[in-house]
Amino acid sequence: MKNRSFVVPATAAASVCASASLTTPSSARGALRKLVLSATVAVLALGSASAFAWSQHGTAYTSRGTYNGARYGSCGGGSCSHAGGVAGPYGGLATNTGTVTRNAPGQFSNSGTATGRYGNSVQHAGDTNCAGGTCSHTGTLTGPDGKTATTSGDVTKNGPGQYSSSGSVTGSNGNTVNHSASTNCAGSTCSRSGTVTGSDGGTVNHSGSATRVAPGVVTTSTSVTGTHGNTVTSSGTVVATTGVVATGGTTVVVAPKPVVVAPPVVYVPPPPVVVTPAPVVVAPPPPPVVVTPAPVVVAPKPVVVTPAPVVVAPLVAYVRPPVVYAPPPPPHAVYVAPRVVYVAPAPRPVVWVPGHWIGRVWVPAHWS
Repeated sequence: MKNRSFVVPATAAASVCASASLTTPSSARGALRKLVLSATVAVLALGSASAFAWSQHGTAYTSRGTYNGARYGSCGGGSCSHAGGVAGPYGGLATNTGTVTRNAPGQFSNSGTATGRYGNSVQHAGDTNCAGGTCSHTGTLTGPDGKTATTSGDVTKNGPGQYSSSGSVTGSNGNTVNHSASTNCAGSTCSRSGTVTGSDGGTVNHSGSATRVAPGVVTTSTSVTGTHGNTVTSSGTVVATTGVVATGGTTVVVAPKPVVVAPPVVYVPPPPVVVTPAPVVVAPPPPPVVVTPAPVVVAPKPVVVTPAPVVVAPLVAYVRPPVVYAPPPPPHAVYVAPRVVYVAPAPRPVVWVPGHWIGRVWVPAHWS
């Protein structure tokens, strides 16, 4: 989509209209009527007293349907204002209005409001300072719930017709998206390519070109490839409706990357500083990006459970006392010793035996 008043989520081209089903002719006609009405109101509101004006219309082709956009802008008295809208294939309409004011040489401020198809709005504001071939931009985005995202970026002129840019967008949840791109202009065509990297490491690649086909008429084309390989292509035309105001010098347009602050709000980045040198060459807008916050994994704190001391009571062992058999006491015994009676042998007669020989042994005389 060559209209930054509407963002196609970059994670999947089909998510632009993920909540819708099939396109009906009546809903498409109603959306186009709303788009024409909003563009007419913008022309009447901004074109009444402008020194320079321009209009833009474009079409984005996605796998879920076709989106048509239109925008009108005018400059006068040191400021530029724009208003526009995008009509989806299912009757939804998103609008964006804003103003860029030149405060001093090389110093600009911008503010505006983007309103989604359900009425939710995002307020955006920022400041741009240019010096020494570099323009730096800072800004804020505030959603309907009060949450805020911050943006910052730089664009540097590296040589004739050669520019490089880089920056970041930080959401209210702290996730950051980094973006970088390069632009080369030669002849009547400017080509741009870049990469957007999310906090989870996913990347979105974009490329596009803008060609001056006639005085005050520029055609654009863009291709965006999301993290899942889905691609969204778009084309458009920018027409200057009044004389061109030449300011001289080199102007670098810094536009922050889109951020979805709170669904279902359709985020619209703040408008670029419009200081148009002759001839008008409109560089393709930065690609839309939807940042899917990386899942936050919180490691639980280690819980140390000290087990209660276990007191083990000793087992009670019952030891049966030994059975001791005690014999009955012996009966009292009285020992009566027998009386000693010495019975003398009866005397025998004593015979005197005279000495005699027993064999060769002499036996002296003895009593027997």
